[in-house]
Amino acid sequence: MSTEADHAIAEKVETEKKATDDAAVAIAVAAASAWPIGCSTRAEFLLTRFPLQTGFSKSPIPSSCVRPLKQQQSADPVVLLHGFDSSCLEWRYTYPLLEDAGLETWAVDILGWGFSNLETRPPCDIVSKREHLYQFWRSYIKRPMVLVGPSLGAAVAIDFAVNYPEACMYFSVTGQIRKLCYKKPTSSSSQVSKLIFIGASVYAEGTKDMTRMPKFVPYAGVFVLKSLPLRLFATRLAFYKIPDGLFDWVQIGRLHCLLPWWEDATVNFMITGGYNVINQIKQVKQKCLVLWGEDDGIISNKQAYRLQQELPSAILRQVGQCGHIPHVEKPREAAKHVLDFLEGDSLDKADQASSLSSTLRHPVCVLDRLGAAELISVRTGPEATSPVEMEKVALD
Repeated sequence: MSTEADHAIAEKVETEKKATDDAAVAIAVAAASAWPIGCSTRAEFLLTRFPLQTGFSKSPIPSSCVRPLKQQQSADPVVLLHGFDSSCLEWRYTYPLLEDAGLETWAVDILGWGFSNLETRPPCDIVSKREHLYQFWRSYIKRPMVLVGPSLGAAVAIDFAVNYPEACMYFSVTGQIRKLCYKKPTSSSSQVSKLIFIGASVYAEGTKDMTRMPKFVPYAGVFVLKSLPLRLFATRLAFYKIPDGLFDWVQIGRLHCLLPWWEDATVNFMITGGYNVINQIKQVKQKCLVLWGEDDGIISNKQAYRLQQELPSAILRQVGQCGHIPHVEKPREAAKHVLDFLEGDSLDKADQASSLSSTLRHPVCVLDRLGAAELISVRTGPEATSPVEMEKVALD
C-alpha cells in the first residue's frame, strides 16, 4: 500500500513539474517581445530588479533576483546562486521547498548572466562579479547569510567567501559549490562558520587570458554556446535520466541568451580568464556541506571526495540516481540535505517531513517587458492565456 501511495505521489510531482516547465516555455514563446523574469510553482516567486551602485559602473545596475515574500530576522537568509551561463530559473523546483520549510530564500542572478539589465555594458569579469554580489549583500541582506552555489556557482561562492569573510557564515556545495554566508558580530579574524557546496566546479583553471585574441574568436565561441545543439547536449549530460521535458529545459535555460547584452557580457568574462579558485579552497576554514549527484556525468564524484579532504571540516552527502544538478533533478532530496545541515541534529524530523511533503501548486510565471514597469501574469492549466492575452493581464 505504501509503495502504491509513493508511486502516486511521485506521479503527481512529475505532473506538476511538467506544468511548471510548460509555464516557462510559454514565456519562451513570447520572448521576442517580453523577457521572462521569473517562474516558479508559486506566485510569490517574482524576479525583481534592484538598483545596485558599484565602483565599476557610473550608474546603478538594475540587478535581477527573486526576493522572499516575507523577510525575517529570526533565521539566517539563504542566498541561491546558479551555475555557468544560467539564471535563477534553475531554482524553480527547490526554491518553493526551502521557502515552505520556513527559510528566508533569495535567488540571485550573477552579474553577466540571468536577467539583469546590462544595457550600459559594465565589465563582467571575476572582480566585477564579486563586487556586484557584495553590494547586493550589503544593500539588501545586511546580515549573516547562507550562500548556495551549484556548479560554477561554487567557485563564485568560494571566491566571495575568501575575499569577504565578514559576509559569510554558512557554505554548501552541490557538484559546483554551494555556499552559505553569514556575518558574525565579533572582532574575530574568522567570521565564517559554515559553507555549502553543490556539484562544485572548483578545480578548473579558467579560460586563461584571451585579451589579445582577435575579437571574432570569442564571439564565435559564444554564438556556439547559445546554439540549440550544444544546449541540448549539455542539458542531456547534466541529467542522470533523460527528462521528459528535455527540450523545454533547453528553451528555459537559454532564455537569458536572448538579451541584447548577453554576448558582450559573456565574452568579457571569457577573455579575462574565468574562475580559478584551486588555491583558495584551503583558505576556507568553515564547516562545509558538499552535496553531489552520485551519477554526475559532468564532474566526477571523485572530485567530491577530493574537495571534502581539502576542506578542513566538511560533510559529504550524495544523491542517488542523480546527475550534475541535484536541485533540479532531485529537488526534494537536495532540499532535505540542506535543511538537515542547517537545522542540525536537533531538528524535529516530523516537522521537516511535513514541510517537504507539501505538493507543488500550479505555477504562475511573471514577465517584465524591458523598459516597462508593469508585471504580466501568465497562468497555466485550463485558464491559461495566449501570448497575446499575456500582455493584458497586469498585476497590481
